[in-house]
Amino acid sequence: GGKWIRNTEKHLKRAEVPEASTWDLTAIFPTDAAFEKELDELAGAVPFIRALQGTIGSSSQALLKGIEEVLEINQKLERVYVYSHLKNDQDTADSLYQNLHDKALSILTSVSEATSWFEPEIMEIPEDELEKYLAENDKLKPYAHLLDSLTSAREHVLTAREEELLAGAGEIFAAPSKTFSVLNNADMTFPKVKNEEGQEVQLTHGLYGKLMESPDREVREGAFKALYKTYDGLKNTFATTLSTNVKAHNYKAKVHKYESARAAALANNHIPESVYDTLLDVVNEHLPLLHRYVDLRKDLLGVEELHMYDMYTPLTGEAPIKYSIEAAMEETLKGLQPLGEDYLAILQEAFDNRWIDWLENEGKRSGAYSSGAYDTNPYILMNWQDSLNQLYTLVHELGHSVHSYLTRKNQPYVYGDYSIFLAEIASPTNENILTDYLLKTQTDPKVRIYILNHYLDGFKGTIFRQTQFAEFEHYIHQKALEGVPLTQDFMTSYYAELNAKYYGPSVEKDPEIGIEWTRIPHFYYNYYVYQYATGFSAATALAKRIVEGEEGALEKYLSYLKAGNSDYPIEVMKKAGVDMTQSAYIEDAMKVFEERLNELEQLIAAQQT
Repeated sequence: GGKWIRNTEKHLKRAEVPEASTWDLTAIFPTDAAFEKELDELAGAVPFIRALQGTIGSSSQALLKGIEEVLEINQKLERVYVYSHLKNDQDTADSLYQNLHDKALSILTSVSEATSWFEPEIMEIPEDELEKYLAENDKLKPYAHLLDSLTSAREHVLTAREEELLAGAGEIFAAPSKTFSVLNNADMTFPKVKNEEGQEVQLTHGLYGKLMESPDREVREGAFKALYKTYDGLKNTFATTLSTNVKAHNYKAKVHKYESARAAALANNHIPESVYDTLLDVVNEHLPLLHRYVDLRKDLLGVEELHMYDMYTPLTGEAPIKYSIEAAMEETLKGLQPLGEDYLAILQEAFDNRWIDWLENEGKRSGAYSSGAYDTNPYILMNWQDSLNQLYTLVHELGHSVHSYLTRKNQPYVYGDYSIFLAEIASPTNENILTDYLLKTQTDPKVRIYILNHYLDGFKGTIFRQTQFAEFEHYIHQKALEGVPLTQDFMTSYYAELNAKYYGPSVEKDPEIGIEWTRIPHFYYNYYVYQYATGFSAATALAKRIVEGEEGALEKYLSYLKAGNSDYPIEVMKKAGVDMTQSAYIEDAMKVFEERLNELEQLIAAQQT
């Protein structure tokens, strides 16, 4: 353990963190000077990229040159961007790296401006011309899928002048989202509330999440009412920003000749709209399962009335097991064994070659993530605390990192990435496999209860809650299309009904929850949240097959991890054995939820006798 020493009394300064527990960024650039040299070269390349404008439609050779040059500059750009953001995140107070990150960002902006003509110009090449180019030039063959995905939206692209006008209004379209963000993060001041020690503390977004998990019910109620009282005072303003945002989505979709904002948003990744509708249908059909879980919560908390502020307090108190970093690495390798030797070898590489920045230090960005570029390791940022939750976070981020690693090893740069729709499958698959392993190896009923509760809570928060958001989001877009004014009153009463439908009759209809829509940033993301729910469902179904050793299941799953953007997401998942246009995969996930709920109910009943 010497190299993993953690001084829990105070935060270490970055320079005091043992090297072995930091990520090794010299694998990207050996020195900052090498990084700066690359930055200067990128800046110098901008005029060359601009000079290609207007040429790429002239011949197959010119098209090939254009694609290759644009891809090459993007590839280099990603590498410098990743280096600068990782360096900046490890100590946000270090002005040297703040400065380098700002430089990288400004080059990012100038390159994206210099390449903005690229996609519209490809669209302008007539279809038969493009087919001719592909037929006569073998070197274009690898780019066939890229060209297909760019040109498949051809009928939705306007003239260059119209597109330019729309692009120029980009900041105006983004204003509602920006206004929401400023209001929500900077301008809103929350009142003081009492914490568990009975002290008056300033309520913030971060503290709210913590207080909602407090075992002290008065603390939860106080925080809940104080938070919503503040939103209530601004609900008309939030209704205006959200309503304008919805209108902007609807307007842009109409201008681009899409039937609806949803059709436009899903077309981006070639996701059929039936995927969305199927999710809503199957989840709605299985709401009685969520109601049962909510009943269990009411029973365990032993309350006369269950309120919305009782939803996040852990049912089982502190986790009865903790993991040090070494123990977590060991448990990860044991738990993820069903993924096979090759997969485990990559995990070992992550541990041995310092892909992970483990410890908290002063100025370090909070939370956890996986990040990298085509030419770098898929690095992971952690802020380790010895806990079961951190073990889950670790396998989650490793799910992203191995997905990135396998994609980059098996795909050329042009397809060396993947969409969010696919990203949100690999990470929960790992979590599900870990849950299965822990349930097979942990015999103490208290530990099992904790693990089952952890799983069910994750399922509730990801599948049920995100689908509730998706249902609300679609409803308000549809109503706005029909010309219904999205007033705060209209949205609040609908949201309250929706919440009651999801959580069921055991929960009191707290008036505050009706205005929860005012504080959800995802409602500004344009049909984004459903992907968390479809991803978690697919992960649950896939993990079950892998763990049960179903024939071919692992090979199919690995084919998904290697596919990147080489095919459309729906097709990638079909090859992995999950057809996301059908309902079976969500139904499979619901079965797992039900089995684990059954077991939790039994364990708790046994504890109570």
